[in-house]
Amino acid sequence: MFVVDTNVLVHAVDELSPFHARCRGAVEHWRRGEAAWFTTWSVLYEFVRVTTHRRILRHPLRASEAWTVVESLLAAPGMTVLVATPRHPAVAAEVIREVPDLAGNLVHDAHVAILMREHGVRRIYTRDDDFRRFSFLEVIDPARPTVPPGAAERSARYRSRRRR
Repeated sequence: MFVVDTNVLVHAVDELSPFHARCRGAVEHWRRGEAAWFTTWSVLYEFVRVTTHRRILRHPLRASEAWTVVESLLAAPGMTVLVATPRHPAVAAEVIREVPDLAGNLVHDAHVAILMREHGVRRIYTRDDDFRRFSFLEVIDPARPTVPPGAAERSARYRSRRRR
């Protein structure tokens, strides 16, 4: 179980990105699989915002094109969007206490991290090192050559089998 962050999705569609091939390969691997993977509505809307922004991408998408990508992600067999539960305010308060320098752009990342904690998801695939401020998360950069798509999941399954 893991969450995919905005930047991985953006690199997956931005053919001019130096991280395009690795991120696209990872996303396509996850989309075809049946294993559980997650995102949040804020990540999906941020994806639409970034991929349609002319000052961010040299070849931005139209909103309808970006939303088609979102729909294809939502149609993947293992994909689920994490949403707030009645526990959300209490979990948010815990995380805010644990990360005393929480401010500005980190608030969006905190929202994602809070939803992850709320749903018991620890692993996030992202290129954003700010997620390392949340000590309860395992941050994986899929564009780094040392982590092939799905390797962390296979490794975790192997370790859990060996403990039995």
